Amino acid sequence: MFSGICRGMPLFEVVFRTKYDNPLSEITKDNPSVKIFQWCNDRHDIMELIMPKKEDYEQIRSDMTKAVEIVDEIHNGANTHVITRMCACGGPGTVQNYLGDPSLLLIPPIAYENGWEHLRLIAFRHENAKKLLSKLRDDGFDVEIIRKKPFDGYIASSLALTADALFSGLTEKQMHALLTAFAQGYFRFPRGSDLQTIASKEEVSRTTFLEHLKKAENKIITALIPHIQLFRRIPHERKDSMSLVCEAS
Repeated sequence: MFSGICRGMPLFEVVFRTKYDNPLSEITKDNPSVKIFQWCNDRHDIMELIMPKKEDYEQIRSDMTKAVEIVDEIHNGANTHVITRMCACGGPGTVQNYLGDPSLLLIPPIAYENGWEHLRLIAFRHENAKKLLSKLRDDGFDVEIIRKKPFDGYIASSLALTADALFSGLTEKQMHALLTAFAQGYFRFPRGSDLQTIASKEEVSRTTFLEHLKKAENKIITALIPHIQLFRRIPHERKDSMSLVCEAS
């Protein structure tokens, strides 16, 4: 039986960004329009590159090969997925190398944007997260806290709720109908516009626009319901505390 288990204490979600000597961060610093997301499966790194301009990839690839060996590349529209020879996370000088504390759970992916590395942690002990951030700063890492707040509910549920899970089933027409209706004030109370007016501006029939909108709403609500059911089970006092944002350490 573990003697160090702390009962009755809330978990904390900590999202922070850091700057240090990191080749992936440098790539996004030199290419501000590029975002990189990194996953590790303990043998390889899988990176997703989002680039508005496909022609930027050759230079980015050249920069990446200075730090990692690329073994496969999959191109899909504006996205490119790169698989490296071996997992580089946790190496000397990286943030992951500081994450030996078992009470700190790193939630992938790690994101790189505008020269910053973004990380999300679930801290089972708040004081250990503070120690980590202090240690990083003491060792020369530039650290900024984006969000730190009590975390309650189910970690598995939190991880499953992704943009892909919510929106991948939507067609382009359904997304357009949803965004258009929102922009026109259809979801406000009282409504800023009605379906007939919006459909006329879009030069489609009211029936067609309504069909796209209702299908979009149904798909999103269906994806959200399991998470709402889990959240509903959390005690009211816990729900209140989840909205509190703690002061930066």
